Amino acid sequence: MSYLEEIQVKNLDHLGIVAGLIDEIGIVKIINNKLGIDVREKISAGTVVKSILINGLGFVSRPLYLFSQFFQDKAIEKLLGERIQPDYLNDDKIGRVMDELYKYGLNDIFIEVVLEVIKKFKIDLKYSHLDSTSFHLDGEYKREEDKEKQEEEKIIKERPIFNKKGYSRDHRPDLKQCVLDLITSQDGDISLFVRAGDGNESDKAVFGKVLVEFKKQIKFDSIMVCDSALYGQENLQLIQHLKWITRVPMTIKKAKELVQNIEVEEVKDEDKEKRSDLNLESYTWKEEIVTYGGIKQTWLIVLSEKRQKSDLEKLEKQLSQEEKKSQKFLKEIQSEEFEHPQAARYKLKAINKKLRLLEIKEVELIETYSKKKEKIYKMISLIIKKGEEISRKTKEAGKFILATNLVEENKLEASEILITYKNQQSTERGFRFLKDPLFFTDSFFVEKPERIETMLFLMSLCLLIYNLGQRELRNCLKRVKKGINNQVGKVTLRPTLRWIFQCFQGIHYVILNGVKQIVNLTEERRFILSLLPASCQRYYL
Repeated sequence: MSYLEEIQVKNLDHLGIVAGLIDEIGIVKIINNKLGIDVREKISAGTVVKSILINGLGFVSRPLYLFSQFFQDKAIEKLLGERIQPDYLNDDKIGRVMDELYKYGLNDIFIEVVLEVIKKFKIDLKYSHLDSTSFHLDGEYKREEDKEKQEEEKIIKERPIFNKKGYSRDHRPDLKQCVLDLITSQDGDISLFVRAGDGNESDKAVFGKVLVEFKKQIKFDSIMVCDSALYGQENLQLIQHLKWITRVPMTIKKAKELVQNIEVEEVKDEDKEKRSDLNLESYTWKEEIVTYGGIKQTWLIVLSEKRQKSDLEKLEKQLSQEEKKSQKFLKEIQSEEFEHPQAARYKLKAINKKLRLLEIKEVELIETYSKKKEKIYKMISLIIKKGEEISRKTKEAGKFILATNLVEENKLEASEILITYKNQQSTERGFRFLKDPLFFTDSFFVEKPERIETMLFLMSLCLLIYNLGQRELRNCLKRVKKGINNQVGKVTLRPTLRWIFQCFQGIHYVILNGVKQIVNLTEERRFILSLLPASCQRYYL
């Protein structure tokens, strides 16, 4: 045997961190306990799920039918267990495990994982955030017609989702899609609850039911935060026993009146420094007690200086664009010859429907004759501004309303309501992560609706693992009061886990004459590992 034949080099990179986080949570054990272990199988269902999650967080775009190729150059025995081979992870095996997961109940498995994370890592659950997004689908995804005849269902459905066209957040209205509802903790953006929905599902129709179901599944006293899709009389009645903060849609008459007529309070000198410390120096507000949908609430009418400036700039731009458009319309209608006065006025009415801030007004309708000596009518008109509409938009600029049912003895400080709602971006960060082109499910390629739901479940597990690792790293850096260099060489206490993954590129698992060792483990990488759970360290040290 030659010297070269005695050397094996496999890539480990950042995948040991991912595998360690999976081990620390106990995902493999939870899956195996749920689905069971068949001694005849070469690889357990829990290990297959672990391999999918490692692949998902490997940040290379490979569909499932190329799944085993992902592990060809990886230290698979180190990551998944001795005697595990890449060809064990074929598409048939993965498909069977996905079907078993769906059959057992994706929600039950996810909740058990979440409860383990909450308990083990002491996740603060004072605030939780709900939002939804859509994913477009490639392919037909045909369903039997008789299966589409369903009665009104519960929020946790006993049937697969329907892939349909609907409002697309991906700006692909030409494709069918599915919807993902996600609840995250404010502490670390940890995924707490996920639910797959039909492609044409409305947030307004399901958000209240999602929160009620979430409360049943995870029993704790959390304040739920959501956008304006939650705010409606039916939903408010449904969640009246929950604590919530949401945004009031400006379509509500009372909201329109308050934004138009109420003046927000000037900031007192003694409050300016406090607001600056909270990063709220550009906000002013006023509180009102309101009863809507039979629920007593605190409404916080907020004025954002930055948003006001932006809204006024947009209004000015819109006005300028409409002036150009209306000049074109004016020229068009004044040059046109009409057979009847009604035809001229009908045309004017149709034009004005296309304008929001301006209006073309009839000055005079002149009766005259065409070159063919036929009686015609020509309209003399002028452009005027819609003063009331412009004034309304000017008063609304920069204003929005937040509502909460926490009143009287449970009352929150106005600043806390605002800060909490601003943290609604925790779910949006999760959606950006899931929609990243490097993520392994950028587009769906599985054919069965059941497997689409299972993919959403696995994606959500990846998001949970990623955010948990990032939370632990940042908390440890904060405790030791020592930062690490970011992408531009500046010291930070809040690095992204993606950057840490990049920092671990080039770590190899080498077997030389039967001796196994990790190479390229620098002092910086050792320091980072010391900040991560012990299960991560075991893959390197």
